[in-house]
Amino acid sequence: MARIALVVEFTLKPGAHAAFDAVIRDHAAGTLADEPGCERFDVLQPRGADGQPDLSRVLLYEVYADDAAFQAHTQNPRLARTRAAYADLIEGRRIQVCAL
Repeated sequence: MARIALVVEFTLKPGAHAAFDAVIRDHAAGTLADEPGCERFDVLQPRGADGQPDLSRVLLYEVYADDAAFQAHTQNPRLARTRAAYADLIEGRRIQVCAL
């Protein structure tokens, strides 16, 4: 069974970085604590060309043991609550599901 990697890129609304960061880091910690199939959940802060944090974007890198673990994550009520919590903070989201 192949491990599943998830790469998510968020584009944030101006001024929303601090609130979004708090929501998504809480979600990452909860996922790692409560979902045994989640092997990794990193919140990444891209840098701009000037080397400073690009506060308009946040990336996630998640690794799940297999497709069943990934499906369990998508069905976890925490995910729906998290998406509702950040809905007004983002302009867009792009998700890539990858075999690892």
